Amino acid sequence: MSYVDEVYRRTVEDNPGEFEFHQAVREILESLKLVIDSDEKKYRDVSLLERLIEPERIISFRVPWVDDRGHLQINKGYRIQYNSAIGPYKGGLRFHSSVNLNLLKFVGFEQTFKNALTGLPIGGAKGGSNFDRKGKSDREIMAFCQSFMSELFKYIGDDLDILGGDIGAGAREIGYLFGQYKRLAGLHCGAMTGKGPSFGGSPIRTQATGYGLVYMLENLLRRHGKGLDGKVVVISGAGSVAVHTIEKIQQYGAKVVTLSDSDGYIYDKDGIRLDVVKQIKEVRRGRIKEYLDEVPSAIYEEKKSIWDIPCHIALPCATQNEINLNAAKTLVRNGCIALAEGANMPCDQEATEFFQQSGVLFMPGKAANGGGVAVSTLEMRQNSMRTSWTFDEVDGQLHKIMSEIYDKTSDTAERYGVKGNFVAGANIAAFEKIAEAMMAQGFV
Repeated sequence: MSYVDEVYRRTVEDNPGEFEFHQAVREILESLKLVIDSDEKKYRDVSLLERLIEPERIISFRVPWVDDRGHLQINKGYRIQYNSAIGPYKGGLRFHSSVNLNLLKFVGFEQTFKNALTGLPIGGAKGGSNFDRKGKSDREIMAFCQSFMSELFKYIGDDLDILGGDIGAGAREIGYLFGQYKRLAGLHCGAMTGKGPSFGGSPIRTQATGYGLVYMLENLLRRHGKGLDGKVVVISGAGSVAVHTIEKIQQYGAKVVTLSDSDGYIYDKDGIRLDVVKQIKEVRRGRIKEYLDEVPSAIYEEKKSIWDIPCHIALPCATQNEINLNAAKTLVRNGCIALAEGANMPCDQEATEFFQQSGVLFMPGKAANGGGVAVSTLEMRQNSMRTSWTFDEVDGQLHKIMSEIYDKTSDTAERYGVKGNFVAGANIAAFEKIAEAMMAQGFV
């Protein structure tokens, strides 16, 4: 049995029932066969893959907080400090009822590779809680965030582990978390990113993942002789990534016709009205169904798949494994020519392989949605320098970083004889950097 296959088998045995984690490991190891199999002894002798897959540290704790009725509530809190070979841990917090160790190990593993691809000196981490902010008052959310940080502050810092936002942890939650960190640690430092602009935040951080996704997509299409102007785009999700993807992609002349949340999706054949969506999601924090109140000509569906809508470009920005093989076949049959992942692993392995075999231009999430962590790292740099850059300066750096990620991913795939396979290119390019650092630092 090869070293890669042996490590994957052991990973499954040692982590029973953690199917998303298994999936993420398998996808990366399949790509790494191109590297590992040619010099297996080099990596086996230092147990490199075992050390790469096993998190350096997992922190688990309870989060007690009091609701508006005076009742004590208990949630679970986690932080997975995955890999620090190339820099301090960096990764977001996810607050959602679906959060568990399996989910966080999967996204933490992916985050390690994504961060390495940016070319910036940051390791990988992820954290969160099964707390769901839906239906909670601002006071309840603040109480939860303060309790969460009261335990976690001992394990983070601007040279150790830097937190950021993710699903369910937006500007409001980051503000509460940072306030409690500052109160307990007695430090006003860059231990968190996604902060408000009045207390150390960076311009464009809110927009970064969505903007970066579009910059990557534009690179992908342009390098293959295509463009965005006039293209019909289907986007899933309705959070910050989806909203700011629409904002940027409309500037390139594309028409977005869908958005979705956990209840269903809206379809507007005339193109999604961004002003309406922002009012619903950013001001009222409502459900996407409310779009019909302002645009009655739109269609709302609860049972059907959003991927049944014909499009030229698909941008899944919601959650993992939202596109399976059947959805992939429907997209290709309806004329989809390109897909870039705005979420973490939104396409399952069968769907990914089908897109690649069908000639769809496919860009995986660890390359396509790296804009958020890239700008977070630029925020860290600004905090360290006690300075700030303009919106245009940060946007220009983001554009440059996404172009560099594309070049790195494309060039690596070609160097290993799989030209156009951006999944392999992204995985191998990130692995080369992480592996070199791990081997140089000895058995740690």
